[in-house]
Amino acid sequence: MRIGFGYDSHRLVKGRKLIVGGVEIPCDRGLLGHSDADVLLHAICDAVLGAVGAGDLGRHFPDTDPAYKDIPSRELLIRVNCIAIKKGFRINNVDTTVVLENPKLKEYLEEMVINVAGILEMDRDRINIKATTNEGMGFIGRGEGVAAFAVVLIEETEGA
Repeated sequence: MRIGFGYDSHRLVKGRKLIVGGVEIPCDRGLLGHSDADVLLHAICDAVLGAVGAGDLGRHFPDTDPAYKDIPSRELLIRVNCIAIKKGFRINNVDTTVVLENPKLKEYLEEMVINVAGILEMDRDRINIKATTNEGMGFIGRGEGVAAFAVVLIEETEGA
């Protein structure tokens, strides 16, 4: 078994959709990024890539490549999962935390779990998504951005 850790953060700006965990959340601002900037899915991608020893998201999908402009992060996670499978691993479970002052994510968490479980073709009880605030502190507390943390446990597949 191996463990991977992922972190991502993005700035909140006007004129962008707020997409977290594959869910579009009503908000007057969204996350700035080359892709759809789904901070949660990016953190999960980095955790998986780290666990299998395959670098990070930017190495595989650079923000300088126009092919990834506005790509849905769910597509990035599908591709990252394929990398893990090709290396002989499967994800055992995912545990995450999203840090965002506003809007509150409580009513969207279950839909996020369903999305991530579907993308990774896993049972929902192996996906955990938590949300918290930064208690008004720092760039997150001032409403300037969002951060996400992810930990994954992976295991070798039979015959790998």
